[in-house]
Amino acid sequence: MYYKLLNLQKEPFSTSPDPVFFYRSTAHNTALQRLEIAVRLRRGLSLIMGDVGTGKTTLSRALLQSFRDEEDFLFYMMLDPNHKSEFEFLTVLVKMMGITPLFRSTLDYKEAIEKFLFKKGVQEDKTVVLLIDEGQKLSPALLEILRTLLNYETNEHKLLQLVIMSQMEILPRLKKIRNFSDRISLKYIINPLDEEETKEMIKFRLYQAGHNSEKELFSEEAVKLIYAYTQGYPRRIANLCHNALESLVMRECDLVDRDIISSLIREETELGLINAEQYQS
Repeated sequence: MYYKLLNLQKEPFSTSPDPVFFYRSTAHNTALQRLEIAVRLRRGLSLIMGDVGTGKTTLSRALLQSFRDEEDFLFYMMLDPNHKSEFEFLTVLVKMMGITPLFRSTLDYKEAIEKFLFKKGVQEDKTVVLLIDEGQKLSPALLEILRTLLNYETNEHKLLQLVIMSQMEILPRLKKIRNFSDRISLKYIINPLDEEETKEMIKFRLYQAGHNSEKELFSEEAVKLIYAYTQGYPRRIANLCHNALESLVMRECDLVDRDIISSLIREETELGLINAEQYQS
Protein backbone atom coordinates (compact mmCIF):
# COMPACT_ATOMS: atom_id res chain seq x y z
CA MET A 1 0.00 0.00 0.00
CA TYR A 2 2.90 2.36 0.80
CA TYR A 3 4.34 1.94 -2.68
CA LYS A 4 0.93 2.16 -4.35
CA LEU A 5 0.08 5.44 -2.65
CA LEU A 6 3.36 6.94 -3.82
CA ASN A 7 3.20 5.42 -7.30
CA LEU A 8 6.38 3.44 -6.65
CA GLN A 9 7.50 -0.14 -7.17
CA LYS A 10 10.29 -0.27 -4.57
CA GLU A 11 11.98 1.77 -1.85
CA PRO A 12 13.71 4.75 -3.52
CA PHE A 13 15.74 6.01 -0.59
CA SER A 14 17.28 2.95 0.99
CA THR A 15 20.78 3.54 2.32
CA SER A 16 21.88 0.07 1.16
CA PRO A 17 24.65 0.30 -1.49
CA ASP A 18 22.47 -0.83 -4.41
CA PRO A 19 24.19 0.15 -7.71
CA VAL A 20 20.74 0.49 -9.32
CA PHE A 21 20.30 3.65 -7.23
CA PHE A 22 23.83 4.94 -7.81
CA TYR A 23 23.40 8.54 -8.88
CA ARG A 24 26.27 9.53 -11.15
CA SER A 25 27.08 13.05 -10.11
CA THR A 26 30.02 14.65 -11.90
CA ALA A 27 32.38 13.56 -9.11
CA HIS A 28 30.99 10.03 -8.78
CA ASN A 29 30.99 9.44 -12.52
CA THR A 30 34.55 10.71 -12.85
CA ALA A 31 35.69 8.46 -9.99
CA LEU A 32 33.98 5.43 -11.52
CA GLN A 33 35.41 6.00 -14.99
CA ARG A 34 38.92 6.62 -13.72
CA LEU A 35 38.75 3.53 -11.51
CA GLU A 36 37.66 1.37 -14.42
CA ILE A 37 40.52 2.66 -16.57
CA ALA A 38 43.05 2.09 -13.76
CA VAL A 39 41.84 -1.49 -13.24
CA ARG A 40 41.80 -2.32 -16.94
CA LEU A 41 45.31 -0.94 -17.43
CA ARG A 42 46.50 -2.76 -14.30
CA ARG A 43 47.92 0.39 -12.78
CA GLY A 44 48.11 -1.00 -9.24
CA LEU A 45 46.86 1.15 -6.38
CA SER A 46 43.80 3.40 -6.58
CA LEU A 47 42.64 5.47 -3.60
CA ILE A 48 39.16 7.01 -3.44
CA MET A 49 38.53 9.27 -0.46
CA GLY A 50 35.55 11.12 0.94
CA ASP A 51 33.71 11.95 4.12
CA VAL A 52 31.16 9.64 5.73
CA GLY A 53 28.04 9.41 3.59
CA THR A 54 29.49 10.62 0.30
CA GLY A 55 28.72 7.34 -1.49
CA LYS A 56 32.03 5.47 -1.50
CA THR A 57 30.50 2.07 -0.74
CA THR A 58 27.85 2.44 -3.43
CA LEU A 59 30.59 3.52 -5.83
CA SER A 60 32.46 0.30 -5.08
CA ARG A 61 29.34 -1.72 -5.90
CA ALA A 62 28.94 0.21 -9.15
CA LEU A 63 32.53 -0.67 -10.04
CA LEU A 64 31.81 -4.36 -9.46
CA GLN A 65 28.69 -4.00 -11.61
CA SER A 66 30.79 -2.57 -14.45
CA PHE A 67 32.79 -5.82 -14.64
CA ARG A 68 29.99 -8.28 -13.82
CA ASP A 69 30.05 -10.06 -17.20
CA GLU A 70 33.83 -10.14 -17.67
CA GLU A 71 35.38 -13.43 -16.60
CA ASP A 72 38.95 -12.15 -16.98
CA PHE A 73 38.52 -9.90 -13.92
CA LEU A 74 38.51 -11.50 -10.49
CA PHE A 75 37.16 -9.19 -7.79
CA TYR A 76 37.60 -9.77 -4.06
CA MET A 77 35.98 -7.37 -1.62
CA MET A 78 36.91 -6.70 1.99
CA LEU A 79 34.18 -4.70 3.74
CA ASP A 80 35.93 -4.17 7.07
CA PRO A 81 39.76 -4.36 7.23
CA ASN A 82 39.89 -3.78 10.98
CA HIS A 83 42.01 -6.85 11.79
CA LYS A 84 44.09 -7.22 14.92
CA SER A 85 47.21 -8.71 13.35
CA GLU A 86 49.01 -9.22 10.07
CA PHE A 87 48.37 -12.95 10.26
CA GLU A 88 44.64 -12.44 10.75
CA PHE A 89 44.53 -10.08 7.78
CA LEU A 90 46.44 -12.50 5.55
CA THR A 91 44.21 -15.38 6.73
CA VAL A 92 41.17 -13.48 5.52
CA LEU A 93 42.86 -12.81 2.17
CA VAL A 94 43.86 -16.41 1.48
CA LYS A 95 40.39 -17.68 2.42
CA MET A 96 38.76 -15.04 0.26
CA MET A 97 40.88 -15.99 -2.73
CA GLY A 98 40.47 -19.72 -2.17
CA ILE A 99 44.18 -20.26 -1.54
CA THR A 100 45.39 -23.23 0.54
CA PRO A 101 48.92 -22.52 1.85
CA LEU A 102 51.06 -25.47 2.88
CA PHE A 103 51.99 -23.91 6.21
CA ARG A 104 50.41 -21.44 8.61
CA SER A 105 52.67 -18.42 8.96
CA THR A 106 52.76 -14.84 7.77
CA LEU A 107 55.64 -15.57 5.40
CA ASP A 108 53.97 -18.69 3.95
CA TYR A 109 50.71 -16.81 3.40
CA LYS A 110 52.53 -14.01 1.56
CA GLU A 111 54.32 -16.50 -0.65
CA ALA A 112 51.06 -18.35 -1.34
CA ILE A 113 49.38 -15.09 -2.37
CA GLU A 114 52.33 -14.22 -4.62
CA LYS A 115 52.09 -17.61 -6.36
CA PHE A 116 48.33 -17.18 -6.73
CA LEU A 117 48.74 -13.73 -8.28
CA PHE A 118 51.42 -14.99 -10.68
CA LYS A 119 49.27 -17.96 -11.71
CA LYS A 120 46.17 -15.83 -12.32
CA GLY A 121 47.89 -12.77 -13.75
CA VAL A 122 50.58 -14.36 -15.92
CA GLN A 123 49.64 -17.95 -16.68
CA GLU A 124 45.89 -17.35 -17.00
CA ASP A 125 46.10 -13.66 -18.03
CA LYS A 126 43.43 -12.59 -15.56
CA THR A 127 43.24 -9.38 -13.55
CA VAL A 128 42.96 -9.82 -9.78
CA VAL A 129 41.32 -6.89 -7.99
CA LEU A 130 41.19 -6.44 -4.22
CA LEU A 131 38.65 -3.82 -3.23
CA ILE A 132 38.86 -2.60 0.39
CA ASP A 133 36.08 -0.50 1.91
CA GLU A 134 36.51 1.50 5.13
CA GLY A 135 40.19 1.87 4.33
CA GLN A 136 40.71 4.32 7.21
CA LYS A 137 40.59 1.28 9.50
CA LEU A 138 43.78 -0.16 8.01
CA SER A 139 46.57 -0.11 10.57
CA PRO A 140 50.15 0.81 9.56
CA ALA A 141 51.08 -2.89 9.77
CA LEU A 142 48.32 -3.88 7.36
CA LEU A 143 49.20 -1.05 4.99
CA GLU A 144 52.74 -2.37 4.97
CA ILE A 145 51.43 -5.79 3.91
CA LEU A 146 49.50 -4.18 1.08
CA ARG A 147 52.66 -2.33 0.03
CA THR A 148 54.43 -5.68 -0.14
CA LEU A 149 51.67 -7.21 -2.24
CA LEU A 150 51.92 -4.28 -4.66
CA ASN A 151 55.57 -5.23 -5.23
CA TYR A 152 54.42 -8.33 -7.10
CA GLU A 153 54.58 -7.35 -10.77
CA THR A 154 55.73 -8.27 -14.23
CA ASN A 155 57.71 -5.97 -16.51
CA GLU A 156 54.44 -4.58 -17.82
CA HIS A 157 51.96 -4.37 -14.94
CA LYS A 158 51.09 -4.99 -11.31
CA LEU A 159 49.80 -8.47 -10.47
CA LEU A 160 47.37 -7.07 -7.90
CA GLN A 161 44.98 -4.21 -8.53
CA LEU A 162 44.21 -2.61 -5.19
CA VAL A 163 41.27 -0.23 -4.77
CA ILE A 164 40.89 1.43 -1.36
CA MET A 165 37.78 3.40 -0.39
CA SER A 166 38.53 5.50 2.64
CA GLN A 167 37.79 8.54 4.73
CA MET A 168 40.37 11.33 4.58
CA GLU A 169 42.03 10.30 7.84
CA ILE A 170 44.01 7.62 6.01
CA LEU A 171 46.33 10.20 4.44
CA PRO A 172 48.63 10.91 7.44
CA ARG A 173 49.04 7.17 7.92
CA LEU A 174 50.05 6.65 4.29
CA LYS A 175 52.63 9.42 4.42
CA LYS A 176 54.45 7.63 7.24
CA ILE A 177 54.95 4.48 5.18
CA ARG A 178 58.00 4.67 2.97
CA ASN A 179 57.36 4.20 -0.74
CA PHE A 180 53.60 3.81 -0.31
CA SER A 181 52.20 7.19 -1.37
CA ASP A 182 54.24 7.21 -4.57
CA ARG A 183 52.64 3.89 -5.54
CA ILE A 184 49.19 5.46 -5.77
CA SER A 185 48.34 5.63 -9.47
CA LEU A 186 44.90 7.16 -8.88
CA LYS A 187 43.96 9.45 -6.00
CA TYR A 188 40.52 11.03 -6.11
CA ILE A 189 38.35 12.82 -3.55
CA ILE A 190 34.55 12.61 -3.71
CA ASN A 191 32.90 15.81 -2.55
CA PRO A 192 29.22 16.23 -1.58
CA LEU A 193 26.64 17.13 -4.22
CA ASP A 194 25.70 20.69 -5.07
CA GLU A 195 22.08 21.89 -4.92
CA GLU A 196 21.26 20.99 -8.52
CA GLU A 197 22.78 17.53 -8.14
CA THR A 198 20.78 17.03 -4.93
CA LYS A 199 17.61 17.74 -6.90
CA GLU A 200 18.69 15.39 -9.69
CA MET A 201 19.60 12.62 -7.24
CA ILE A 202 16.12 12.76 -5.72
CA LYS A 203 14.51 12.61 -9.17
CA PHE A 204 16.81 9.79 -10.28
CA ARG A 205 16.09 7.62 -7.26
CA LEU A 206 12.35 8.12 -7.58
CA TYR A 207 12.54 7.18 -11.27
CA GLN A 208 14.60 4.07 -10.51
CA ALA A 209 11.95 3.09 -7.96
CA GLY A 210 9.22 3.25 -10.59
CA HIS A 211 7.88 6.77 -10.21
CA ASN A 212 6.86 7.76 -13.73
CA SER A 213 4.19 10.33 -12.98
CA GLU A 214 4.61 13.88 -14.26
CA LYS A 215 3.49 15.09 -10.85
CA GLU A 216 6.45 15.86 -8.60
CA LEU A 217 6.67 14.34 -5.12
CA PHE A 218 9.01 17.04 -3.78
CA SER A 219 8.46 20.78 -4.14
CA GLU A 220 11.30 23.12 -5.17
CA GLU A 221 11.28 24.70 -1.71
CA ALA A 222 11.46 21.27 -0.07
CA VAL A 223 14.49 20.36 -2.19
CA LYS A 224 16.24 23.61 -1.27
CA LEU A 225 15.70 22.86 2.40
CA ILE A 226 16.85 19.26 1.95
CA TYR A 227 20.08 20.54 0.44
CA ALA A 228 20.55 23.12 3.19
CA TYR A 229 20.15 20.44 5.84
CA THR A 230 22.14 17.62 4.22
CA GLN A 231 24.83 19.81 2.62
CA GLY A 232 24.70 17.45 -0.36
CA TYR A 233 25.76 14.25 1.41
CA PRO A 234 23.97 11.39 -0.43
CA ARG A 235 23.34 9.28 2.69
CA ARG A 236 21.80 12.22 4.54
CA ILE A 237 19.69 13.07 1.49
CA ALA A 238 18.40 9.48 1.30
CA ASN A 239 17.55 9.37 5.01
CA LEU A 240 15.70 12.68 4.98
CA CYS A 241 13.80 11.86 1.78
CA HIS A 242 12.75 8.48 3.16
CA ASN A 243 11.39 10.11 6.29
CA ALA A 244 9.65 12.72 4.14
CA LEU A 245 7.82 10.07 2.10
CA GLU A 246 6.73 8.32 5.30
CA SER A 247 5.39 11.63 6.57
CA LEU A 248 3.65 12.23 3.26
CA VAL A 249 1.73 8.97 3.53
CA MET A 250 0.85 9.48 7.19
CA ARG A 251 -0.45 12.99 6.50
CA GLU A 252 -2.36 11.72 3.46
CA CYS A 253 -0.79 14.41 1.29
CA ASP A 254 0.54 14.16 -2.25
CA LEU A 255 3.51 16.56 -2.15
CA VAL A 256 6.51 16.86 0.13
CA ASP A 257 6.63 20.59 0.81
CA ARG A 258 8.80 22.88 2.91
CA ASP A 259 6.58 22.38 5.96
CA ILE A 260 7.12 18.62 5.97
CA ILE A 261 10.91 18.98 5.71
CA SER A 262 10.93 21.70 8.37
CA SER A 263 8.94 19.44 10.68
CA LEU A 264 11.39 16.59 10.19
CA ILE A 265 14.31 18.90 10.93
CA ARG A 266 12.62 20.10 14.12
CA GLU A 267 12.13 16.48 15.20
CA GLU A 268 15.83 15.80 14.78
CA THR A 269 16.59 19.00 16.68
CA GLU A 270 14.59 17.70 19.61
CA LEU A 271 16.85 14.66 19.56
CA GLY A 272 19.80 17.00 19.77
CA LEU A 273 21.16 16.06 16.36
CA ILE A 274 21.25 19.49 14.68
CA ASN A 275 20.54 23.15 15.17
CA ALA A 276 17.37 23.77 13.15
CA GLU A 277 17.33 27.57 13.30
CA GLN A 278 19.87 27.93 10.47
CA TYR A 279 17.55 26.01 8.11
CA GLN A 280 14.34 27.90 8.85
CA SER A 281 15.21 31.28 7.27
